[in-house]
Amino acid sequence: MSEALRKLLNQSGPPPVITPHVGVLTLHFQLYGCEDLKAKRKVFTALKAVWGREPDLAVAETADLEALDCATWTIAALGSSTQQITQRLDQVEKAIQERVDAAILDVHREIL
Repeated sequence: MSEALRKLLNQSGPPPVITPHVGVLTLHFQLYGCEDLKAKRKVFTALKAVWGREPDLAVAETADLEALDCATWTIAALGSSTQQITQRLDQVEKAIQERVDAAILDVHREIL
């Protein structure tokens, strides 16, 4: 627990209201030359290894699980403001474009 959160919780009076914001980024990829699911998973190793370990992100393959020519991945981000989440998702999307060897066909964003 962070020191700032600990101070908020120890204050007397009504408990603080912490409203996290959630952003969802869904990327649809086109793959070429994958002969089996093992080869497909290897393309996205960096996606899970790098961004899956970030404390403010959750990463999962959410569709096209058995398809060899496409993949859909979703990244959820938590933050204290919609601006912070938008900036974070921009950063993640740009980094994915640079590191993942697959064409991005469609990008969908939603701030909850």
